[in-house]
Amino acid sequence: MAGTDDAAVAAGDDDALYVLTAVLLTPAQFPSVLGDDYPEACAALGLAPLAEGYGLVLGQDGDGARWTVVVDDVSLVAVAIASWDCGMEYDLSPDDRSMVAALPGWPLALAVAAPGVPAPHDPAPEIAEQTPLCPPDTSAWGAAQRRLGADEIALQWAAWREQIDETEFAAPKDGTGTAAADDASGPGVPDGDRGRAPLSGIGRVLHEARSYVDTPPPLGRVRSSFAPGDARTLRADGPGWSMVARTDDIAFVLLDEKPGEVLTVGRGPELPGLLEALDRMAVRPN
Repeated sequence: MAGTDDAAVAAGDDDALYVLTAVLLTPAQFPSVLGDDYPEACAALGLAPLAEGYGLVLGQDGDGARWTVVVDDVSLVAVAIASWDCGMEYDLSPDDRSMVAALPGWPLALAVAAPGVPAPHDPAPEIAEQTPLCPPDTSAWGAAQRRLGADEIALQWAAWREQIDETEFAAPKDGTGTAAADDASGPGVPDGDRGRAPLSGIGRVLHEARSYVDTPPPLGRVRSSFAPGDARTLRADGPGWSMVARTDDIAFVLLDEKPGEVLTVGRGPELPGLLEALDRMAVRPN
């Protein structure tokens, strides 16, 4: 991954910006650790929630300072990410016409650093001219860690799904027509414990998710992405909750008030229709 001199100039340094990684910030694909929806994620960076979205290029300048360069050439960043994911080299060098802002700091935690420059650090105040970005605190259970847990379930769906015993869905219905099974802990969600959440917690989530069908929520609250076969992976978030589901299967729910626990929601008579309705109104990657 190569750097870009244009980005370094915008960041107030004459050296190249050594690009470490890049992420998309669009209604369908954004770092969910930053917010429950696209506008909230944009607000965390002080950006307007443009419909087309942004690309975020994270790197270091010649002094090792952290910078996040925001570009409006989403396609360029998407091609770079796809190339890197395939193990291919790609010189991500957006020109100055596509740059929207150069923000000090990084909004996400990175475990890598550019070789041959000082260790990553925030730019000096006289250069940064604003408080540097920093990753959300995930040291304790809360909204950011809850969303990261949902991300991990979506990525490792098969590992989570195989832990579920179908007989668990014989639990009494919670008034919504969907049974709430025992919680299941597994990889990716810290401090997971087995236990039972109040059925009202599941009922509240399903009620709020249903309300999205009639009254569209902020952009990005419901997202649909690829899944094997003819299914889709659904991700929905709301105040204090996250849900990950497959349109042909069950749903997993995480709640702020249930630290580290993952609740399972069986198919039942109503969940399939709800998932289909959410999928129809969800935003999808281009």
